[in-house]
Amino acid sequence: TLGALTERSVAVAAKKQAAQNAAAYGGEDSPGERPLEYVSAGGVVKQGTYGDGVREVQEILIEKGYLQGEADGICGEMTFHAIRGFQRDAGLFVDGVVGGETYAALRGKTQATDSHGGRVVFVRASAYSAFDPGNGGHTATGKRVRRGMIAVDPNFIPLGTRVYIPGYGEAVAEDIGGNIKDNRIDIAFDTHEEAIAFGLQDLELYILD
Repeated sequence: TLGALTERSVAVAAKKQAAQNAAAYGGEDSPGERPLEYVSAGGVVKQGTYGDGVREVQEILIEKGYLQGEADGICGEMTFHAIRGFQRDAGLFVDGVVGGETYAALRGKTQATDSHGGRVVFVRASAYSAFDPGNGGHTATGKRVRRGMIAVDPNFIPLGTRVYIPGYGEAVAEDIGGNIKDNRIDIAFDTHEEAIAFGLQDLELYILD
């Protein structure tokens, strides 16, 4: 946790990252609950990440006039809003996350869709089943939990949206959840074992309709 990162025994660089992370989140968000995540060059950049990938994105945003100051390699609030500003002006999906589509636009390439014909968004995906402890057999919309459905934040992906998930296949947004906010989704499986095996993954999701 960030609390551990700020202990005196930790390196000065880590302390600086923790301090800037706290400043980036600010307000009611507790930085102690939001540890920094390292991202290498070409990796998914989002608020709360740091590393070469963030620095690369910042340098391009500075060059294009969306970000002022120096590239410090930490994606805080200013970088997050700069990404969103670039996405808005480029006609991209505005989520503040730099994945394949936004990278392509930043680098002057075109990648609006993939071979599935869908718009690409980047999500953090967990998995669930009707047999998980504490789970019922039906979704919040009253449908039976089964493979081929996902739980979403309707403000991010509207209910009823058809999507394609690499390695999983097509699914429909038919459920919601208290912990499913913004670009976080929950993918339904038929067994508890499959859900456990999936774990937690950052991946590309393709909006089909």
